[in-house]
Amino acid sequence: MTSSRFSGLQRFAQALVVFSCLFMLAVPQADAAPRKKKVVAEKRQAAERKTAAATPKRRVKVSVKGRQRIETPRAAIIPLKPSFGQLAGLHAADDPLDLKSSVALVIDQETDEVLLRKNENAVLPIASLTKLMTGVIVNEAQLPMDEVITITQDDVDTEKWSRSRLVVGASLSRGELLHLALMSSENRAAHALGRTFPGGMATFVSRMNAKAMQLGMKDTRYVEPTGLSPNNQSSAHDLALLVGAAYREPLIRELSTSPSYAVDVGRRTLQFNTTNRLIKNPDWDIGLQKTGFINEAGQCLVMQASIAGRKVIMVFLDSAGKLSRLGDAERVRKWVESTTAAAITAGGHSAAALVPISTRH
Repeated sequence: MTSSRFSGLQRFAQALVVFSCLFMLAVPQADAAPRKKKVVAEKRQAAERKTAAATPKRRVKVSVKGRQRIETPRAAIIPLKPSFGQLAGLHAADDPLDLKSSVALVIDQETDEVLLRKNENAVLPIASLTKLMTGVIVNEAQLPMDEVITITQDDVDTEKWSRSRLVVGASLSRGELLHLALMSSENRAAHALGRTFPGGMATFVSRMNAKAMQLGMKDTRYVEPTGLSPNNQSSAHDLALLVGAAYREPLIRELSTSPSYAVDVGRRTLQFNTTNRLIKNPDWDIGLQKTGFINEAGQCLVMQASIAGRKVIMVFLDSAGKLSRLGDAERVRKWVESTTAAAITAGGHSAAALVPISTRH
């Protein structure tokens, strides 16, 4: 009897050990499902946060002491759209210099000789090249450059929601705003210049279009002073006329080629820099310049520069990449320099050294 009881206890103990082992093996498996769900939930939340960051934020009205202040949305990730030039197939045009811009025009400023042309009559959005005409109109009006202008909500970009370091309420002189518009392509500065023009924005835009007609810019149309609207359009031929007119104004030459500029905004000093890195390049002698970009226009650049002893106006529109417009300018400079040097070596005259290049799609 005693032996039988011992044997039963022994079997019970063995069964208990087996049950314990099975239990220990089952616990991790039971916990695995909740852990897996937790990981999946964390990944889903991370994806939702990423999607939310890429989604344009709505404008939010915030009440401040009984008044309504409209806050601008955070920067949104917006997929790139093809430029007008790409949609028109202008990039298919080849040229001997392998330019990355679908539109180009290079002329001798003193003789009006066309040295290089590529789709020069194509009418395209011109982005912030618009600000060159904005500068011309402000300069011609001879308004007081020391007059203080305050940035308002009206100056906030609702076309592209571009950023600006000039906050609503910041006050700068008209001269400072013109400097920032031409040098660093400041959109709020350019808009404020048009908004505060005598007669308002409508009068300012009307002056822009009237000036274009006066200069013979028959393919040009302006609808606002910043270039954010793709409805501001022109051709390389027209823009060369504008560069020539703007170059005759010493103030525009000075401000557009300034490498940097600091302004006091409230208690802060803000440092602004040129949008054209060629300004700081010792290989270049640039008398006037302006850059521009919106998706519809691509990368754009106009310049007046002295190359190999001759004054040249260059226009590049709808360039494929951020630096390719500058690369195109470098290609043209080296081509002018090398061709002129070869002509001088051969005993020719530098002014007749270049054979015009014509490329049309």
